Amino acid sequence: MKSNAKHKEKVSLIVALSKNHPKMINEIFHLLQTGTEVERGTIAEVLKFISKDNPKILIKYIDVLIHYIDYKAPRVKWGIPESIGNLAKEYPDIAAKAIPKLLGNTADESTVIRWCAAYALTEIALYNPTTHKQLIPLFQQFIENEQNNGVRNVYTKAMKKIS
Repeated sequence: MKSNAKHKEKVSLIVALSKNHPKMINEIFHLLQTGTEVERGTIAEVLKFISKDNPKILIKYIDVLIHYIDYKAPRVKWGIPESIGNLAKEYPDIAAKAIPKLLGNTADESTVIRWCAAYALTEIALYNPTTHKQLIPLFQQFIENEQNNGVRNVYTKAMKKIS
């Protein structure tokens, strides 16, 4: 993945290539598992965009995505939860498998990581009513206790849509 291209150019190129070459997804996940921390972060961002445009090609990798929700590199902790949130619309039951690990990220010291966890959890709740009993009381707690307005607003907006 070494190149003189800028980060955004790399991400855009990999996303575009994956649309035309579905078998490239295997390579993307291989790099997520074996790459450097920087490469893994870039791949997590790529997966976020792929999950928006073509969630179907990622669903068979849901267990790998879930495994990386709490990975040590912050950029991975950002991109992977967003990918799962994007999958929730089309695959709410499968995305719900990620709830336990996503809940772990809600207490992270990084605002961005908490925001990404909030996004994924609220998307799961919006599209999977069977999760309401578990998640709504937690969302109410997060609204009361979250110090960051942006993160708190993710939960607040979701609660308005759910109610």
